[in-house]
Amino acid sequence: MFDPQTIQQLARELHESERSRVQVEHFSKRFPGMTIEDGYAVSRAWVAMKIAEGRQVRGHKIGLTSRAMQQSSQIDEPDYGTLLDDMFFEPGDIPAQRFIAPRVEVELAFILKDALEGEQVTMEDVLAATEYVQPAIEIIDARIEQFDRHTKAPRKVFDTISDNAANAGIVLGGRRADPRTLDLPWVGAILRQNGVVEETGLAAGVQGHPAVGVAWLARKLAPWGERLQAGEVVLAGSFTRPVPARRGDVFDADYGPLGRFTFTFT
Repeated sequence: MFDPQTIQQLARELHESERSRVQVEHFSKRFPGMTIEDGYAVSRAWVAMKIAEGRQVRGHKIGLTSRAMQQSSQIDEPDYGTLLDDMFFEPGDIPAQRFIAPRVEVELAFILKDALEGEQVTMEDVLAATEYVQPAIEIIDARIEQFDRHTKAPRKVFDTISDNAANAGIVLGGRRADPRTLDLPWVGAILRQNGVVEETGLAAGVQGHPAVGVAWLARKLAPWGERLQAGEVVLAGSFTRPVPARRGDVFDADYGPLGRFTFTFT
């Protein structure tokens, strides 16, 4: 396990990387014995720095929800990060200078009306505690290099977890809907980039049902004495591959009956 000094050092490196937009090398390369618990400790320390500067927690994101992504990361469960108030964007213009290497993912957001707490939370509990679901785009980024600058080896899951599970932004759009009126696994989306269909997918790609991950997250937070709070936004996980975004790119997210919205990296 990392000692407190190492945790703070690595959190400061991430903080500076986000500000300078200069990526850092893999933590797992520098510390070969790094664990998932070390990754979460660094991520929490970084979030604490942001809160100390005035940021506010508005929710959480769940990542690595597809079986293929878990296998490629050599893990058997998702990961999670924290959503802060300055990560939220309206459809329209997205400032490209906020990011280093942004990529776009198609998701559903759960907005909670009741808290979810404890190690026995179920999918049914999630649906009962949800005020509405809404189409969402997650903007992921890499303060830690995605591929090592020397060896070209991909970063490990410990690095991604340290990096707030790669979260950097969220765009909410489309129509709000009661999750109990929808067949959530069959909610689909088409993502166009500059007029070209880049990705299509169904929410069933998120562990069979997007509420499964939200329940998992509530259970995962319980040992830390934490819970999902009423009013929080929870990104349930992507059901498409991430699409790289560049300045000038126009994205069109079409969720069919749940609405359609566009955004541009400017």
